[in-house]
Parts: sequence; structure tokens; C-alpha cells
Amino acid sequence: MASPTCCATRRPPAVGRLHPRLPWWAPVLPVLVFAALLFLLVTGAEAGAAPEAEPVALLLEWLHRLLVR
Repeated sequence: MASPTCCATRRPPAVGRLHPRLPWWAPVLPVLVFAALLFLLVTGAEAGAAPEAEPVALLLEWLHRLLVR
């Protein structure tokens, strides 16, 4: 049985080419993620503890009583 010719159009690897070409976003994406994490780290130092929300505390207390029974 003959092999299909539609998928047999592979190119041989380039000889002497050390660095394949990357899409434009490949070097940009890690830089953006690093900058975003650095921004969160710097601005996070200024944040204080959030006040405890009354409804959340009541819900947790109710769940605790329900499970302890």
C-alpha cells in the first residue's frame, strides 16, 4: 500500500542554523509577566489586612456548628 503524499512534505532540518525564529510574542510574553508580577509585589507591600466581613464570619460559624453536630 502506498503512503499518502499529502503529508510527506517535510523539510529536512537546516544545517548550521543554531537559533530557530520565534514568533514576536515569545520573548515579549515573559517580559510582560515578569513586569506584572514585579508590579504586584511592589504594590502589595502597601496593602493592609482587609477587615473581616461580618456575613462571611457568620456563614463560617454556621457551617462549623452544622458540621460539629
